[in-house]
Amino acid sequence: FPLKFVQDIEELTGGLFSKVERVVKIATKQTVEMKEKNIIAPFIFKKEETQHVFSLIYAAVDDCLPQMCQLHRASTLPPGDQQAMLNAIMLSRQSRVKFNTSWLEDIYEKIVLETRADRITPLVTNPGRLMLTSSRLYFQPFSNIDKLPVLKLRVKDIKQLICRRFLLRQLGLEIFFRDTAPVSHLYLSFRTEEDRNLLYGEIMGLPDLNLENTKQEDMVLKWQSGLISNYDYLLYLNSLADRSFSDLSQYPVMPWVIQDYTSPVLDLDEEASYRDLSKPIGALNTERLDRIKERLPDLPEPKFLYGSHYSSPGYVLFFLARIAPEYVLCLQNGKFDHADRMFNNVLDMWKNVLTGAADFKELIPEFYSGNGNFLTHRGIINFGFRTDGKPVGDVELPPWAQNPSEFIRILRDALESDIVSRQLHRWIDLIFGYQQRGEEALKADNLFYYLTYEGAVDLDSIESDAERRSLETQIMEFGQTPKQLFTSPHPQRFTSQHIPSIISPASTLQLSEVTNSEHREEGAFGTVNNVSAGSVEVDRKLALTNMSCHLQYALHKDTVTAVRMSPDGLSTFSVSKGLLV
Repeated sequence: FPLKFVQDIEELTGGLFSKVERVVKIATKQTVEMKEKNIIAPFIFKKEETQHVFSLIYAAVDDCLPQMCQLHRASTLPPGDQQAMLNAIMLSRQSRVKFNTSWLEDIYEKIVLETRADRITPLVTNPGRLMLTSSRLYFQPFSNIDKLPVLKLRVKDIKQLICRRFLLRQLGLEIFFRDTAPVSHLYLSFRTEEDRNLLYGEIMGLPDLNLENTKQEDMVLKWQSGLISNYDYLLYLNSLADRSFSDLSQYPVMPWVIQDYTSPVLDLDEEASYRDLSKPIGALNTERLDRIKERLPDLPEPKFLYGSHYSSPGYVLFFLARIAPEYVLCLQNGKFDHADRMFNNVLDMWKNVLTGAADFKELIPEFYSGNGNFLTHRGIINFGFRTDGKPVGDVELPPWAQNPSEFIRILRDALESDIVSRQLHRWIDLIFGYQQRGEEALKADNLFYYLTYEGAVDLDSIESDAERRSLETQIMEFGQTPKQLFTSPHPQRFTSQHIPSIISPASTLQLSEVTNSEHREEGAFGTVNNVSAGSVEVDRKLALTNMSCHLQYALHKDTVTAVRMSPDGLSTFSVSKGLLV
């Protein structure tokens, strides 16, 4: 029942000897029906005056009717006053809820911190109480929609803590766990940055904590040297730049690398098969770019080239609609997009990306990992009919791919090719590096609307709830530019033509994995390798007697005068006559 269409909510009472008790009546001008017979389908909006009667079984009318009437009154207010009243209602109710200490696993646990936090999953913000003890982290949601009343996580299972931005503010904390934990990760958002930092500091001070240790500089060098694949390195950079599979507005972004979707056989050794990674999507078509630049002088400050982004919740679900239809209905107010506008054909999508006036989208990790099930329609859901009379079915693949698995495999081979490896640092400069914002972004034809950039607006300083809510909605739905990781050109990868593999056959490259078994509500739409910052371990077994020089790389301009290892043995420091460390 949309509250703005509800006419009346009241208790229904009978006569003196009536058996009617604990009954609530709702009169409304519109109802919304969904999931009839548990079938996922567009919502049915019925615009007619109806009355509905509910008999309460486990609660008294006085327990719920005042709250229902309060929310109904809020729905009649102007947007600004409505949001203020809703915030007051939620704050009042949530502040009265305390963590139930009977859920503590061990009576000897010492309570370290209790606070309020929101658990973030795709399109869902679930508020609750967070309790940190000397040995465990507990999350108790305010609602009862979760499978477990309390999520219990051992501190010793934590392998990584990452402070993240949420809605362009430093409010997020994503925690990754080892395989022994009930979940692979937990994404939390807090009311203030101070609340987030307080929890982070308390966890970091616990003696049971044992984090994985990997430095950004080490990862860059490992990627350059061929110890880490292009795919894994891009996932690492996404994680470092606050991109998360739990946040559709900051979903990991991957590049288009192939531009040939018509040949019967794709030649991965031919440069003409590949997209130019030194240019953003919007600059690949010079005619379109010229039209975009024509209007630039007439735009108010701050100026921008592209009015839509390369990554947004709508784009992510555009790709994943066949395996995540309920998320699409949630995002689009109970409706699927028109059948002709859905992801029906890879070639058509690429053409639109090249020529569309407002289509600049890049890809997502699912295009380079997994079995490609997001490209297949299982026939359970009716997405409608296209203008040619055909129903929405499987995505039409290029002639060089016979099935989704082969399509994903070929794209992955292309991503790891020497041709892409020689250019990939240029794309990193655009998305994560020095060409991401400011004058360098303008020179590289890579400038987006100002609200997509961190620091563009101070939401905490906005007193109006309605204005702040409006900006948050724009930020969430339009898309967000990743956090800038590099302020100078990213180093190039040493391709196989320049450096052989230095990992012995007995060595292993172990990567953490997020699979579809990790609760769909946590955003695992499919099986992808999720390389978070610090999740890569390399086991190198080199026979020193058989070593020979394969690469010389000048780190110093002059003679090296001293070399020292760090106490933990993880870093090497050298100094030259020029005093360069």
